[in-house]
Amino acid sequence: MSYYDKAKDIYDMSAQGKMLEAFEKYYHKDVEMVEASGESRKGKDANRKFEIEFMNMIKDVHGSGVKAITSNEKEATTMVESWMDVTMKDGKRNKMEEVAVQKWKGDQIIHERFYYDMGK
Repeated sequence: MSYYDKAKDIYDMSAQGKMLEAFEKYYHKDVEMVEASGESRKGKDANRKFEIEFMNMIKDVHGSGVKAITSNEKEATTMVESWMDVTMKDGKRNKMEEVAVQKWKGDQIIHERFYYDMGK
């Protein structure tokens, strides 16, 4: 399976409500995830906790999707532009858009950096 196909599968699984299953399948135990602010989380346990906390803040998902996916198979790197329209438990509705740059080690992501507007 190509890196492109793996990245696509992550977002397909997430769209089916299988975000944590995708995380378990495709993220390396030593993964580092870096937010647009520069904040970094290292290790699968710390990132799993962050993902669960984020999902627990969401009341309703109104839609989500992928605008673009690209890959550099030789460099084991994928980039995904995605969006998510959610209502948070505090009642605020947000359309979040981001680009994720994912570096792969074998079949799993070892490093992921997110780019998004921090003002939203």
